[in-house]
Amino acid sequence: MSNIHLRPLADRVLVEPMPAETKTASGLIIPDTAQEKPQRGKVIAVGQGKKDEPMTVQPGDEVLYGKYSGTEIKFEGKDYLIMKESDIFGIL
Repeated sequence: MSNIHLRPLADRVLVEPMPAETKTASGLIIPDTAQEKPQRGKVIAVGQGKKDEPMTVQPGDEVLYGKYSGTEIKFEGKDYLIMKESDIFGIL
């Protein structure tokens, strides 16, 4: 587990996106300009939740989210997304 010193507030979740696919199923290499944004990632940290709405996801969960969900941030040299829990479609 990552020892990151950033704690999201309320119903926010800090997600580390999985790397983008670099090859197709048939083995063709996808150039950087054509790679799709990842839509899955690993939950690094979660907020406390809202009153009467506890958080469902936990650190370590692998989740699916929308292609344009969240706000991209760079923290301690790594790329992360901060998003509301409601932007997460499901836990894998």
